[in-house]
Amino acid sequence: MSRSRSQPSVPACYALVHPGLETIAAEEIENDLGGEVKKTGPGIVVFRLPEIDARVLKLRTTEDVFLLAWGSDQLSCRAEDLDRIRRWTAREADWPTLLRIHHTLRPKPKGRPTYHLVAQMEGRHGYLRRDAQKALAQGLAGTVPESWRPVEENAAVEFWLTIRGATAVCGLRLSDRTMRHRTYKVEHRPASLRPTIAAAMIRLAEIGPPHIVLDPMCGAGTLLAERLAAARLLRGGCVPVWGGDSDFRAVRAAAINLRRLGPAWLAQWDATRLPFPSATVDRIVSNPPFGKQLSNPDAVIPLYHAMLLEYDRVLRPGGLVVLIVSAATALRSAVRALGWKVQRQLSIRVLGQPAVITVWRKPDS
Repeated sequence: MSRSRSQPSVPACYALVHPGLETIAAEEIENDLGGEVKKTGPGIVVFRLPEIDARVLKLRTTEDVFLLAWGSDQLSCRAEDLDRIRRWTAREADWPTLLRIHHTLRPKPKGRPTYHLVAQMEGRHGYLRRDAQKALAQGLAGTVPESWRPVEENAAVEFWLTIRGATAVCGLRLSDRTMRHRTYKVEHRPASLRPTIAAAMIRLAEIGPPHIVLDPMCGAGTLLAERLAAARLLRGGCVPVWGGDSDFRAVRAAAINLRRLGPAWLAQWDATRLPFPSATVDRIVSNPPFGKQLSNPDAVIPLYHAMLLEYDRVLRPGGLVVLIVSAATALRSAVRALGWKVQRQLSIRVLGQPAVITVWRKPDS
């Protein structure tokens, strides 16, 4: 990752993503925005766009999007990094251009503009996060007008410094909290998926306009919501999504979260005995219980076997199944008897626990 000032008229951007989803976020940037991914690292995707416009704020698999001021993957993780942060922030960043673009997408509110400095750090370093934030502030001296007012939240302009091991990126935040915390999600359930993870699973499902999408264990409906939201962005027709859960409270929460997004058929049911004829569903996308969510963690094994037999029954030949599980070995054992073929696999962490997103295809015959 280069530290030098960007020469092209359109500056680079970067996205912070849930670790493990970098390839999915990169594909979304390339396919939906026509962007060019320049570099990826743990939780970071650096990219360029032909033009920076409001479409960048509609990305679904990223947590936050920024204009890149400078970046480096050569930190020493020692105190000498602080001088580099000050110098790069003061000399390598074209702040006037970045602020102009920022104000175009995020118009300044009435009254005195507000600003906020954010420093994030992961890994072991010879300095503290507050030291890095202080170095950032020193490098910004003269960039922030004296009339601007510092605030702790809901600032009009946010300067971010993110350090992960030997990698650092600095820039202006274009997104706000609604990129990662969707406005549709007013009802929550225990172990509910992060919307960005759900969005990645929906992309992996390769859903077309005529496809019937089912989540047999829908919880608060996050996966179904991301399907409906993706269809709205494409401005195409969307058949209703199908979802259900054994807990009526979850079905009710899903209904509330989905009511403004699109058509959904929801019901309380047992996912091992679905009320559908055979071969009626094109895509199944689901977040079945992790072992620790069950009274007996070993119960996940018979559960996977029973639910996958039922998924295989209702799935059309050639259909795709996208699942996120913690017990990957138990899942593979249950799939083996069905003859499904694995298409893709991503390792991530969910609530601090290792998990795997897997994509399976049912044979055509």
